This record gives sequence, structure tokens and C-alpha cells, in this order.
Amino acid sequence: MGGIGEERDISFQSGNCVAEALKEAGLNVVTADIRPDNMDILQDGDIDVFFLALHGKFGEDGQLQQILEDKSLLYTGSGPAASRLAFDKMASKKAFAEADVATPAAIEFNHDTDIRQAEKQLQQFADTYVIKPIRQGSSVGISIVTDPREAIAAARKVLSEFGDCMIEKFVPGREITVGILCGRPLPIIEVRSKTGFYDYQAKYIDEQTEFLLDTIRDPALVAEINQAALDCFDALGCRHFARVDFILDDEEIACTLEVNTIPGFTTHSLLPKAAAKAGLSMSELCIKIVEAALENKDSPVGQQVGQTGKR
Repeated sequence: MGGIGEERDISFQSGNCVAEALKEAGLNVVTADIRPDNMDILQDGDIDVFFLALHGKFGEDGQLQQILEDKSLLYTGSGPAASRLAFDKMASKKAFAEADVATPAAIEFNHDTDIRQAEKQLQQFADTYVIKPIRQGSSVGISIVTDPREAIAAARKVLSEFGDCMIEKFVPGREITVGILCGRPLPIIEVRSKTGFYDYQAKYIDEQTEFLLDTIRDPALVAEINQAALDCFDALGCRHFARVDFILDDEEIACTLEVNTIPGFTTHSLLPKAAAKAGLSMSELCIKIVEAALENKDSPVGQQVGQTGKR
């Protein structure tokens, strides 16, 4: 947990919640604030599996996953390629489109962007825009504007602060999310923020944000949303668990926003809430994720641990 990302503080909260849940289940747990300049924990030969609770840069973008792969160490969550793809919002958006999953139109904004051409493109597909960094999580750096020139100005600000960004068509509708656990969708959660925008404040601080279950009553629509979530999960090559975020528009089409390969595990977080609705305690959720890592057939280490029964 911890790391170097913008979500470092949230990562500590997630990591501590996971550690307590695994301890309650009877596992021996150690915690580590891991960073590129401090990876001593990876030398501990007594550790069977690393539970990754790092959000954002280094933890969720494939960097740490690649290091673990190179060392033949078992870890939870998606591999390097899927992590990199999911962390890049433009690249993942292309993968969603190729999988025939609806996703809002968007353009990339970087130092080479032709401003006049960008304004023309924006006028064609929307009148309200969401500006977001391409490689960030937890709604860091996101803003909503209603004019192409405002969108360009906001994108320039995000570019200077976070690097390459995207300007996406704003789709009005209901914010919903689907957790995926071991290849199966968890109950759909609808998020209603008092501010009308599920930003960092609403996610982790505001106690008035509502997380609602059973708000979608049509079984056919539920099945359609769940299938879209699984299609996104598979399109990126994810494994073990993830969370897929959608906007359910006025025509009840689920438009995919992004896939979070290491979603939060805090008291506010959506994956544990969905798991609880499915009858899984926090401990049971975390144990299932650990077991999924231990059962990873692609890893020689996983085969060895599975044969010895070591935990």
C-alpha cells in the first residue's frame, strides 16, 4: 500500500482495511509502504502472495505488476498488460469500442494537439464536456464545462499538471458501477452524490453520498449491464477482480467510463459494498482474491504453492 500516486492516502486506507480483513480470516499479514526506491518487502521469502492495494501511478499502471512478474512472485489483480491498458483511459476506450461496448466519444489532448481542429471536433459530438487526465484515478483532476473553449482551457490546465488528458462527451444519466470478482459480476450499485458529481470528495470524504442497491428492477437491463461489464473486463484482459464504471443514460444504455483494476477497499468503497450485498464479508472478499492469485495456473510459483498447500 502507499506508493507514489496521487491516491497515496487512500491506498493506506485500502491497505489497512485489507490487512485487517485478512487477519480476521486467520492469515499472517505484513504491510509495506512500497515505492520504486524501497522494494525490500519483495525479498521476503516467507510471503506467499502480495495483495496489491496501491491506487494510481506505480501501483495500478502495470509498473509494479511487471516487477513482480520479473521476480516470479504471486500477486493479486490484473497483470502488467491489462493494468497498463486499463490505466490509459483513451487506450481502454478503444478496447471497449472494439468489444462493441458503448462508451462516450472523446478526443485526446496533448502538447501536439491542433487547437482549432480540437474545437471543431468538440462542437460535433457534444455541448457539455468532461476533462480528465488519461492516467489518473479517483476522479483526480476532473472537471465539467459547457463550452468548447472552456474545455480547451481546462485541458491545458490538466495537461500542465498531470500530463496527457482527454476531453470526453458528457453523458447525463445515472452513475452505476459493477464489481467483477473471479469472473462473475457483483450486484450493481448506483451512486448518487449530493453535488451531482462523484468526485474525490464524494468518493472518500462526503458522508452524504448515497450508494444504492436494487435501483434497477428490469432483469433484462441488469443482465445487459452485467454482460457489458464482463465484456470490458475481458477486453482489457483483466483477472481476479476489478470494478467497471458506467453512466446509464436516459435511453437506459450503459456507457462505459473506465475499468478500475485496483478499486478501493475503504469503508466508502464500492467493491466491498457490492460483495456484502452478495453475501460476502470483507474477509471473505479478500480471501477469495488471495485464493484467485494462488490458483493462477499461468505462474510456476502458483503451481508450486498450490501443490504444497502453503498459505
